[in-house]
Amino acid sequence: MTYKTKRTLTAYAFLSPAIVYFLIYFFWPIAIEFWASFRSGQPLIGESAFIGLKNYAHILNDRLAIKAIKATLIYAIGSVVFTLVLALGLSALLVGPVRARNAIRAILFFPYIISFVISALMWRAILDPYTGLLNAALAKVGLPQQFWLVNPDTAIWTLIAVSVWKDLGYAVLIYIAAIQGIPAHLYEAARMDGAKRHHLFRDITLPLLMPTTLFLAVVIMIASLQEMALPYLMTQGGPANATRLYSLHVYETAFQGLNIGYASALSFAMFMLILFITWAQFKLLHRDIRHV
Repeated sequence: MTYKTKRTLTAYAFLSPAIVYFLIYFFWPIAIEFWASFRSGQPLIGESAFIGLKNYAHILNDRLAIKAIKATLIYAIGSVVFTLVLALGLSALLVGPVRARNAIRAILFFPYIISFVISALMWRAILDPYTGLLNAALAKVGLPQQFWLVNPDTAIWTLIAVSVWKDLGYAVLIYIAAIQGIPAHLYEAARMDGAKRHHLFRDITLPLLMPTTLFLAVVIMIASLQEMALPYLMTQGGPANATRLYSLHVYETAFQGLNIGYASALSFAMFMLILFITWAQFKLLHRDIRHV
């Protein structure tokens, strides 16, 4: 056995636990899900028949699925846009000589480490139309109470606000690290040419933050597309299915409707969408890095 072969076998031996973990907890469930998506009923306990692509075709005719897709897209796009815009502005401020900036960073990051269950229950209590702190504060200034989670027009935007509150600190810290990594001589050269502060931000900071922005957009987008805890704990998908996000629809189809085959098709379709978004991220990121 050659030295190179020994090194290769040793490397595979050290990697084997991770490979086994990947096969058991990632590849195998996806393979089972893909197989089940072509069957009816409950294929995991044998009560099913092969039906081809009927489950996937049914997605296009499922009124609840279409509504869940629309709600999920609104939630995901809203979460990405508001989080990135606020995070970019706050990070630009907190990079400078701001008093107590470390304390502000810690306060902003704190919601990110709170579990979704605690966050959802806390905000549900705050937003309660009768006993919530937010409506009590509105009453103090003479404003009418709002039914934040009961009104179909405001429920999805309320969930977006909670999502932004939770992810904002993480995005701010990532942006701060990226801004601090920009070479200082670029700003110095621009100042010597008479560039103002807003010119520095527009012409230097923003272009060089494009890879970071793309990374954060994809991470938040993927997490939002898979979100289930917030609508499940705060609204149970209501009112009138206004906050019935895609993952919640998959869960209820599988465990309340007991239609594992169709739920598998719904889930695998989302998996393929996330896979495509990840692939697009790498392509765009590679292109941006080459142009920086």
